Amino acid sequence: MTISRGWRTWLRPGMHVKRWAALFLFGTVLTGLAVAMGLVYSYRYVAFPEPVSGLVQVFTLQFLPRELRFLIVLSAGIASMVYGLYRFSRELILPVLAHSKANKDLVQIVAEHRFGLSRPEVNVVAIGGGTGLATLLRGLKRHDVSITAIVTVADDGGSTGKIRSAYDIPAPGDIRNCLVALADDESLVSRLFQYRFSQAGSELDGHSFGNLFITALTKVTGSFERAVIESATVLNIRGRVLPSTLENVRLDAELTNGTLIQGESKIQYKEAPIHRVRLSPDDPAAYRPAVTAILNADLIVLGPGSLYTSIVPNLLVPDIARAVRASSAPKVYVMNVATQKGETDHFTALDHLTVVNEQLGPGELDAVLINSNMASAEAIGPDLPIEPLLPDSWDRLDPRIRVIARDVVSEQNPLRHDPEKLATALFELTNGRWREEDHSAENYGHYDDVSARRHELVAAGAGE
Repeated sequence: MTISRGWRTWLRPGMHVKRWAALFLFGTVLTGLAVAMGLVYSYRYVAFPEPVSGLVQVFTLQFLPRELRFLIVLSAGIASMVYGLYRFSRELILPVLAHSKANKDLVQIVAEHRFGLSRPEVNVVAIGGGTGLATLLRGLKRHDVSITAIVTVADDGGSTGKIRSAYDIPAPGDIRNCLVALADDESLVSRLFQYRFSQAGSELDGHSFGNLFITALTKVTGSFERAVIESATVLNIRGRVLPSTLENVRLDAELTNGTLIQGESKIQYKEAPIHRVRLSPDDPAAYRPAVTAILNADLIVLGPGSLYTSIVPNLLVPDIARAVRASSAPKVYVMNVATQKGETDHFTALDHLTVVNEQLGPGELDAVLINSNMASAEAIGPDLPIEPLLPDSWDRLDPRIRVIARDVVSEQNPLRHDPEKLATALFELTNGRWREEDHSAENYGHYDDVSARRHELVAAGAGE
């Protein structure tokens, strides 16, 4: 639904237009009064020659009653000012309107700049963290949807880890990445937020400016929640970024050999497969706006992102998981393009899906979106300690889950998702086209062929 057109939108509180229009009008009135005072003084005290005096009387409408003169001059002034301002704004903004795909009016452009899109058709909630979620957000922001990113705050490595240790606040790193992803890609402030200090030996070495900015705002405002909101305002983002919890949580991993690893940053150096992960404290309170966003969603997207360190930590917040289960929106898990070294070594696509299913419960996921482009498999050579994740036979798959195989990889880097391809594939789900696909056993033959080709490529690479 588009923003209503007409003068009522101009009068909407917060447009930041009325105040400047009033100032312009005030200045015009002062100027008019000054001119009028000058004319009155000249008419009364300056002796004009007789021919000129007659012209002055005609020009100033002295032959009409005073009240009628006032109405005529006032009406002409208002009409000229309004029409002139209208034509000025039209000519000034015409190039923008001419190149606007939506062919929007000036009032629509101004209102959407101030408030975002009004009542869009689809409310998309994306849950995750890291670079995967940021990639998805870059694709979604180019479409007419309402975007809410719910982000994990369990990271404790790099700049984020140093800040958490020093200031005892939730992790700002993934929040920062998502804020920048929803901002203007070319803006100076966006690039500033991503700037990382790299002076060896400096106390700032390794720190991201955006992390420091959010930390400083937290201390100034006294609230991490407020700091995130103000950072979003500074970046003028297209959507919302919400932490899954405001508590300073730590992610721990219990390995199959019984070892307990404390801290997300240490998980990639584990010596045995992960049995399960958990948060400490184990029952953090969910951020209430995040819960509300999930319950109001039209589409819930899990991922893409690291399985155990980006997606699952959000679902370990009890009320976040409960809200996802309670929501009537379609729930889609976006599979990574490849396994992650040290975290999901030798995992199949089905293994990834099983972990997510265990967190949500049986029958909660509606679909899994997975890459079908073989370029990702071909890009993985024998020296890379990762494996492609492509459609498998899904022999143990819950029949209630739809498998949607699409080309969603970047042409420049086949091991990463392409933001636009990913967003387009997800919008197919919102339009219901995926429900028309046959999910019967006969279609698994295609997946078997792809999986076999993948193994051929891996074997060939190992042979080299």
